[in-house]
Amino acid sequence: MAALRTIQRWLPALQRSCTAICPLHRPTTARFLPVRPFVLSAARGRNTDEVSKGRYTASTEEEEEEEDFIDDSEVEELFQQQDIAEVGQGQHRLFIVHPDVKWGSRKQHLTTAELMLAEAVGLVNTLDNWTVVDSIILSTKTPEKKRIFGKGNFQSLTEKIRQTAGITAVFVNVERLSPLSVKELKEAWGVSVFDRYSVVLHIFRRNAQTKEAKLQISLAEIPLLRSRLRNDVANLDQQGGRSKYIGGSGETLLEVQQRLLRERELKIRSALEKLRRKRHLLRSQRKHKEFPVVSVLGYTNCGKTTLIKSLTGDSGLQPKNQLFATLDVTVHAGQLPNHMTVLYVDTIGFLSQLPHQLIDSFSATLEDIKHSDLLVHVRDISHPETVNQKVNVLNVLKNLQIPERLMGSMIEVHNKIDLIDNYQFMDPHVLPISALDGRGLDELKMAVEAEIIASTGKHILDLRVDLSSPQLSWLYKEATVQDVEVDANDGSAIVKVVISTAAYGRYKKLFSVK
Repeated sequence: MAALRTIQRWLPALQRSCTAICPLHRPTTARFLPVRPFVLSAARGRNTDEVSKGRYTASTEEEEEEEDFIDDSEVEELFQQQDIAEVGQGQHRLFIVHPDVKWGSRKQHLTTAELMLAEAVGLVNTLDNWTVVDSIILSTKTPEKKRIFGKGNFQSLTEKIRQTAGITAVFVNVERLSPLSVKELKEAWGVSVFDRYSVVLHIFRRNAQTKEAKLQISLAEIPLLRSRLRNDVANLDQQGGRSKYIGGSGETLLEVQQRLLRERELKIRSALEKLRRKRHLLRSQRKHKEFPVVSVLGYTNCGKTTLIKSLTGDSGLQPKNQLFATLDVTVHAGQLPNHMTVLYVDTIGFLSQLPHQLIDSFSATLEDIKHSDLLVHVRDISHPETVNQKVNVLNVLKNLQIPERLMGSMIEVHNKIDLIDNYQFMDPHVLPISALDGRGLDELKMAVEAEIIASTGKHILDLRVDLSSPQLSWLYKEATVQDVEVDANDGSAIVKVVISTAAYGRYKKLFSVK
């Protein structure tokens, strides 16, 4: 009966999600889906001086476009709380179990069981009203088995869990548990059972603010829905006493549910594709305005947002000391020492053993990294797993097929040196900084400036202009003016500018300059 109630609960929700906004039930439209991951359009109507002075901030929370491909109510329909991971909305008192694989392909070589357990504790502490009651590291030879541990270890673990008062759930610190494993463990322990996928997905849910984040999370929930459908329908079949087919339609209950899920998934992917196309349009606008783009990336909670706030002086940025505080790409304008305006992109953080299906769901957001002019990799050098974190970030970038030119020019930053006594570094290609107290930021800006000039093909030129002509005002509008030396005798000036090849060509043609 429990399985039947589960199916009955899902069916209306899935039907509403699919029929309310399925393309078969609505007129098609050629409009792009307006979204705000890179809202350069927010700068329309603002003059170049306003942008260059750092007053321009493009973020996912800018005002909406007037017409949307999918409105808020429809996104909420897709994002509605399904309790897919059985996490619920209340408080939880958790017992954390970390399976320590001692050998084989699943053994971790760049970290320790203690650090991986600490990361699991950090995930739980991110959530309000969630507390860790107890935790344990337990060796296993059979992590692929339903119960993960051998008979002896599993029995002792079960006794310990049952004897721990007040726990409401067990968090097994593995990437994904199969539905069969979840069922077995729940029956053995008598409480809810979570894995990393369900906990991280719940954190994402709590932090999602924009349409794009909500759609991506809804997409990431599809695998959980699909696996649980199979499991619950199988349980229902075992109970017997019911017709296999629904209302003579020729479809089994499982087939109906799977069809509805496919329609839901297609709708979400279609909406995300509209977002991707809109983002491509916004990237073209940025290129037209010739604002270089610097993507700031790194492990979650490494200090990316704090660094961007320090580089741009944007008081609106409020960094949070929690994992995955940033789920949406945001863009913030700042100035380099040569007065050139660049756009710093704050990206979603990385995590060790982040389930690959979650990465896939957010790939539309992460793909913007490919179109940057420069990457800045921020490392929390005070973290005990900083080396492992670097490897994880580089592996994700490799899987995203980031162009070699970006990987080769990437600036590596060692952040939080203020937390290390007598910090020393040997690698000349690394920049030590403290985003919190400002140490090393001048050197970082100079390094960013050098790489941007090299990667964008801009030139630093001294141009003689006639002050009686509009040449100087044109340069202020279309290039970056660094210095002006006026010659009062002949009414001219030597102007030092940073200018692109294309803009310089337009300048020469417009003012007949050889």
